[in-house]
Amino acid sequence: MAARKRRHLAVVMSVLVTSCTSQGAAGAMTAEVTAPSEKTAVLNAEPGAGSAIAVSSALFRSAPVVVVAAEADRAASAGAGTLAERLGVPALQVPASNATEPGIAAVRDEVGRLSPQVVLTVGADARREVEAWHGPAKVVGIDAPRDGVTATDLPAGLPAVQPAQPVNVTVLADAGRDDVAAVSTARAAGARIVAVHGVDPRGDPAAIDALRAEPPAALLALGKGFGSPERLRARVDTVVRGGLLPGGGQVLFPGRLLVCLYGHPDGPALGALGEQDLEGSIARVKKLAAEYEPLSDVPVVPALEIIATVAHGSPGPDGDYSGETDVEALRPWVERAGQEGVHVILDLQPGRARLVDQAKRYTPLLEMPHVGLAVDPEWKLGPDQVPLQQIGGVDASEINEVSAWLAELTAAKFLPQKLLVAHQFQLSMIRNEQALDTTRDEVQLLIHMDGQGTTGQKESTWDSVVEARPADLPMGWKNFYDEDKPMLTPEQTMAHEPKPSMVSYQ
Repeated sequence: MAARKRRHLAVVMSVLVTSCTSQGAAGAMTAEVTAPSEKTAVLNAEPGAGSAIAVSSALFRSAPVVVVAAEADRAASAGAGTLAERLGVPALQVPASNATEPGIAAVRDEVGRLSPQVVLTVGADARREVEAWHGPAKVVGIDAPRDGVTATDLPAGLPAVQPAQPVNVTVLADAGRDDVAAVSTARAAGARIVAVHGVDPRGDPAAIDALRAEPPAALLALGKGFGSPERLRARVDTVVRGGLLPGGGQVLFPGRLLVCLYGHPDGPALGALGEQDLEGSIARVKKLAAEYEPLSDVPVVPALEIIATVAHGSPGPDGDYSGETDVEALRPWVERAGQEGVHVILDLQPGRARLVDQAKRYTPLLEMPHVGLAVDPEWKLGPDQVPLQQIGGVDASEINEVSAWLAELTAAKFLPQKLLVAHQFQLSMIRNEQALDTTRDEVQLLIHMDGQGTTGQKESTWDSVVEARPADLPMGWKNFYDEDKPMLTPEQTMAHEPKPSMVSYQ
């Protein structure tokens, strides 16, 4: 029975569209549509009746027919949306019966602004409400849809209508919101709809593909969750022009787990990464990452954390107690890792150097989409300190300086989000920690607990570091092959709360 009704509806709809089109030359009416005046606009409207009004107001100047359904009747709203798309006119929703008068008045005012000849209501609730308005437009009603059928029939009395020339606008719709009428209204205006899972298109591979296939000129987003127009446009520009992270997308977390091999290419003294050559390190970290795949709800991405600047016991030619590895010496490792889908993190042991000055040395590598940065406060020294005689520390302001510079580089080069790791095993290593800047859209800050010792010692350190972090930042955990007693298994490592977003091995 339902299938028969759907076939009947398809025939009715086909007749409607054909008749409207054929009558176009004889004076069929067309809604007047327009693109928003701003290149990028974010509609600060709640789902349902509010967002439907907002889209109608943004894209339609007038319409010969307006379709209205009750917001609480999902089937009627879906049917109204389909009819609106077929006719090329707005779909609006009457708020729930307990809505405030201003909410109902807003729908009434929008219908008045559109100046329709006919208001086509779907369902008894919508018809009862619209007829009570006593407006100049004729009210024509149909029953609410049943059994999955979009509408049972189309009434007589509709003017001949044909869709307008499509408006060149891309509409971003949060897939988690119920914006059925708003989306149908946008489609009726000829806009292109791109569904986004969440409010950041950089984190949705399907949205990235859609936006890259047809880069948007004018952009309209449904809901304040998309942020300011400036931030949204920057994100979309990055989607269109930027590269992808290993593992996909352009946003780091919570969409992946990084499993890292830590050290320096020159040899094993500084970590496990130097215990084999480049190809051996890539093979080893891929094997490590595979051990975590059954334990993770998100893709596991192998990574190399390469010590780019190494703390020295002597001042060296520049007097900063830090030896800077040449960019060209690291380039083969960085480029080969990228080819193999391996993330790279460049670690700074700054001595007496300013962190941001050391970071800038590696700009050519950080301009690659798969390369992030780590700072190691243990090796950040005061003017009278030398390595290995004390545990160093850094003020949050200096990490923020690095974050600001990294964000500017990322934005200028349309790069995917950059990882900025701050190592910590004593709270004194990051002074004024609550002042860490976590607001930069281009940079993801992560606190990495890299203490060593017995399991009890490490658990205590973990708890302290987790509690001290600001804004629920993602966490990392380090396992030491030789110093941990014993080293945790992957299962034990991933049992921590919060779950680590990065696990490294030294």
